Amino acid sequence: MYYYVKGELTYSDQSTAVVECAGVGYKLTISLITSDVLSRKRGEIVRLFTHLSVREDGIELFGFLSEEERNVFNLLTGVSGVGPKAAMSLLSSFSPDKLIFAVGTEDIKSLARANGIGSKTAARIVLELKDKVSVDLFRESGATAAKPDGTLLDTGKKNGKLSEATEALAALGYDRSQILSALRGLEIDKLSLEEIITAALRKFVK
Repeated sequence: MYYYVKGELTYSDQSTAVVECAGVGYKLTISLITSDVLSRKRGEIVRLFTHLSVREDGIELFGFLSEEERNVFNLLTGVSGVGPKAAMSLLSSFSPDKLIFAVGTEDIKSLARANGIGSKTAARIVLELKDKVSVDLFRESGATAAKPDGTLLDTGKKNGKLSEATEALAALGYDRSQILSALRGLEIDKLSLEEIITAALRKFVK
């Protein structure tokens, strides 16, 4: 129903922001990370992407600094047993790219540290999302595009090289966690596919 709201930020605290649009104040539930950014923008014009949650016990509008944050929220709430509150708790503890990295590397222990997220829920998130995310999610690589359902996509030549490198390294017998760790931090746009693979292999033998 609402894609985003844009207007003056009239109020914000750790979990709430109010954006005035055409004389109407929209109250949005936000993450701690979003709150930290908005705390410096009181009285300024801001744009927050939105998700409207309609439940039997009420209607709640959620606000996000970026489409990436909203897309990750949608991915999380698509996991069985993970509601909006749990998703916002995770997004309060992790930036979208770090959260995706934790899922991709199956880092259940780190996910379980988020407020209200136990090890069972963290394990379920990894189980249901690990095949939906890829190394192309890393912000360092510039990938931010997504399908309407929130599944993130490969978005161009640079990310295509990452996908090809990932497949090549997997064919050599390395597991997903090892590959993600080895590729993280490489200057993908400055390297050829062969150079990416070689750089990753050097990390494996260190």
